[in-house]
Amino acid sequence: MSYPYGNYGSFPTNSGSGNSISFEKKRSSDINATDDNSTLTKKLKGDSSLAINLPKPDFKNLPPFEKHFYIEHPFISARSNEEVEKFRGQKEIHVSGEGVPKPFTSFEESCFPNYILDEIRAAGFREPTPIQSQAWPMILCGRDIVGLAETGSGKTLAYILPSIVHINSQPLLQSGDGPIVLVMAPTRELAVQIQQECARFGSSSRIQNTAVYGGVNKAPQIHDLRRGCEIVIATPGRLLDLLESRATNLKRVTYLVLDEADRMLDMGFEPQIRRIVEQTRLDRQTLLLSATWPEEVEKIAKEFLKAPVKVIVGAQTMKASQNVRQSVEIVSDPEQKYGKLKKILDKSMDGRRVLVFCETKRGCDDLTRRLRQDGFPALGLHGDKPQEERDWVLKEFKTAGSNALLPSSAGSKFPSSASPVSTGHPILVATDVAARGLDVKDVRLVVNFDPPRSAADYVHRVGRSGRAGAAGAAVTLMAAPADARFANKLLMLLEESGEEVPTALREMAEATQGFSLPTASALD
Repeated sequence: MSYPYGNYGSFPTNSGSGNSISFEKKRSSDINATDDNSTLTKKLKGDSSLAINLPKPDFKNLPPFEKHFYIEHPFISARSNEEVEKFRGQKEIHVSGEGVPKPFTSFEESCFPNYILDEIRAAGFREPTPIQSQAWPMILCGRDIVGLAETGSGKTLAYILPSIVHINSQPLLQSGDGPIVLVMAPTRELAVQIQQECARFGSSSRIQNTAVYGGVNKAPQIHDLRRGCEIVIATPGRLLDLLESRATNLKRVTYLVLDEADRMLDMGFEPQIRRIVEQTRLDRQTLLLSATWPEEVEKIAKEFLKAPVKVIVGAQTMKASQNVRQSVEIVSDPEQKYGKLKKILDKSMDGRRVLVFCETKRGCDDLTRRLRQDGFPALGLHGDKPQEERDWVLKEFKTAGSNALLPSSAGSKFPSSASPVSTGHPILVATDVAARGLDVKDVRLVVNFDPPRSAADYVHRVGRSGRAGAAGAAVTLMAAPADARFANKLLMLLEESGEEVPTALREMAEATQGFSLPTASALD
């Protein structure tokens, strides 16, 4: 049973009395650190006198908007509190806040309109993920929410589907109007992937969307914005640039999403985010999604959200995905890492994808070159590469399959008569920023060739594997003492996830702490 808010291509409006609803036809109509290291970002991060001078919005006489659409299914209403808590316990769902609605346990219990349910069935989804089960009724109730769940848990769809219902319930866009839904994301790769999901599930409502991000020509983005888009997915720097040029405005934004908020703040985008949020109306609905919960994210949540409800899926402390088996390889010299990596790839290459992380762009290029010289089908990805090359690299990685063999070549690790490998390039060497938001199925293995700078980065890296409930693996290469700075945090992350901690890692951690191991607070 479903309780549609509208039919195909329609949106509901309150008739003004009771709960009756009438229907009107709807109209048809990284960023990467290098991208925001432009004059724009320098202005915002440097001398405040050079900051972009955005006009103060006039929110007088704005029409009211609808944001409460939830109709509880009878099955949910009949479910006892004990049954609800049992379900939440099984799914590791933790909630807080006043008036938290009961979770959905199936798509049939949701109150999504039929045209959305049809898209869900066509996508082959069998049941909601835990974050979707609890976040959907929260959002449909019109609440501001904080959603914390590991990478690959279905957070994107958790806010996309309610956004479609939200849009279909608002007055039509008029000439000169900006978007109704604004999604901010840290990187262009993530922005593009969010846009693909919007297009996939918003097509039946003929909802227009666009993604705006740096590193490419602004003209097509300006054209899309001026044509009118109900949904805009944006990286902070490019959006501010477009706001300054009056390509769009945010007066109509009533549904604001901060996706991967922890990464945006870690990349230094807090000033941009604040300037953008100031351009939106105060009575908007705001959603903040994150994989981790550092103090900086908690601070902006308190400022931007009103009486929010909070849902956490998984452990309430920082840890990597439980679907990923984590291990560590210790070497005595950084130069020995490459030999270890080759052995890992020799053992792991079966046509499925391997993602290797490097700390720097130069390191990424050097490692990619060495791997290719040794016959491994590797490509590199970082922020200094042109957008066309980045798109091609991602396509090669995403389409890699095991239905063909690597052509034999001098020094190839995979002769044509040996192990099957990809028709594309199943090994991607990338920096943290470039791979941020990368959503690729069947990443068999993540290798931290260089350890990350923070526990949050580790969680995000590991989360590239084991997505959507699949099993994955992650190996971190650590050179003693060169990588000792991360030993304590890695030890705690492994223990938090229930993984075995090598004696050599304990010794490295103890050496850096004067034989005093860290407490859990060291991960914050």
